[in-house]
Parts: sequence; structure tokens; C-alpha cells
Amino acid sequence: MPIELQNLTYTYMPGTPFEAKAVDDLSLKIEDGEFVGIIGHTGSGKTTMISLIAGLLKPTSGRVLIDGEDIGAKGYDRKKLRRKIGVVFQYPEHQLFEETVYKDIAFGPGKLGISPEETEERVRYAMELMELDFDSVKNLSPFELSGGQKRRVAIAGVLAMKPSVLILDEPVAGLDPAGRIHLMNMIGRLNREGVTILLITHSMDDLAENARRVVVLKGARLMMDGTPAEVFARRDELTAASLDVPCVAEIAAKLRARGKDIPPDIIRLDDLQRCVENMLGGRP
Repeated sequence: MPIELQNLTYTYMPGTPFEAKAVDDLSLKIEDGEFVGIIGHTGSGKTTMISLIAGLLKPTSGRVLIDGEDIGAKGYDRKKLRRKIGVVFQYPEHQLFEETVYKDIAFGPGKLGISPEETEERVRYAMELMELDFDSVKNLSPFELSGGQKRRVAIAGVLAMKPSVLILDEPVAGLDPAGRIHLMNMIGRLNREGVTILLITHSMDDLAENARRVVVLKGARLMMDGTPAEVFARRDELTAASLDVPCVAEIAAKLRARGKDIPPDIIRLDDLQRCVENMLGGRP
């Protein structure tokens, strides 16, 4: 299910003294099954961009095409869009509202008219993905759970819709290291199963390890678009845009500054480890 943004612009409060472009003439295409990281300084347009893709905002100008269809066109079936695209905003646990975990996760499928039998199958699938035991957790109040468990329940509610595209805005914010690893592993699993992933994050390490493409926004416009290695190799430009690079890229740059033969595209820990082992003559 390809996504195409054509000269996309969104202006907040047009015609007022507070008018501001949040997305400015943005064009790009995302193919089926891609894992795209979206980065940029605060206010660069990241959240507005994904809200436009999800149909939560209407463009000031330009178009969003999903499967070749203009989602802003008159008569477009919005329910179809809800079936295709799942969105996990920052701190999704704040949106929990049902009296039991089961009811909360089942809410979305139920609104689409899915049968009770298939709804239960989807709830089981989503809870298994999020490592929530169905039998012991389903009848609990979501408000009795820990913060990390609430996050899992909220995300499971999106996964139960079985979207073709999953958009996540800072999904690991506030999680402990174990929770972060689990969630990134789950996102990677979904991508391997064919789900397109659009991930907004400030964790460049997560993108280096998982994404296959990185889009950089600056001042509401597209600044860079390439593989993680290509983007993070432009370290000085990213620093000028108040963006970090992965820790591994920082270490590799310091080693190069000391005269070590480390390629500029090293951004993953396992690749750096191999380089260091080669320098040591193969010794681990």
C-alpha cells in the first residue's frame, strides 16, 4: 500500500497574525513494507506530517495518496482509511477508557463491524504481540496496570485493527530499557511480516538498528531522505539542525579522528565490533 505526498502544505491559523506553516511543499513516496524513521527538531513538522497521512488533518494544499487514491477527495471512504492505517501517538495509555483490558483492545474492531469471533481472535493476536497473557489480563481494569502495561494495552488496541501501515510517534518515550527493547522488537517483527512502519523518534540508536530509511525535516521542509548510513554520515549538517547521531556513529568518528580505519557509514554496534576486531587482528 504505497503512500505518496504531493507538494503537501499545512498552515496553522491561516490569515491570522499567528499563521505558521507546519509542513511546507513536502513530496515523498513510501513503498509497501518500508521501515521509515522520521526525525527533526521540535516544531519541524513531524507530527503534522503523520496526522496528514492518517487523514486527521486536511492539507492546506497538495495531496496525500494512499494506494493511489486521494484521501482528501470528496467521497473518499474514511472507514477504509481507518482499516489501513494505525496511529500510536505519544503516551497512548492516556487514551485508555474501557472498564476491562479486553473491551479496550476490542473497541476498534467492534466499531468496524467485525464479528465477535474475529474480534476475539484479533484481541488475542494483539495481546500476544505485546506479551500480555490473555487469560490473566483480559478482565482486569487497564487502570490497575503498571505504566508499561498500560502502554502495551493501548498499542494492542491499535494492533487489533491489523493495519497495513503503523505510524508511531515517540512510542518508547518514558519506558525503561527492557520496555523499550520489547517494543522495538515488536515493531521490527511487524515490519518483517509486511507492515509499513513510520516511526517518529529522538532515539537515533533505535533508527540505526531498525530503520531502512530516514526522513529528516527542518523548518517544515524536507532536509534529507536516505538510508540510515547515508543520513547519519552527514553528521555536521545534523548537528547544525540540533539533531544527534547514533552513539556508535559518535564512537566511530572519534576513532577516525585518532587515525583508525573506520568507514564513515558505520552506525550499528555489530558493524563497529567487526571493525574493531579486524583492527585487533581478529581477536574479540
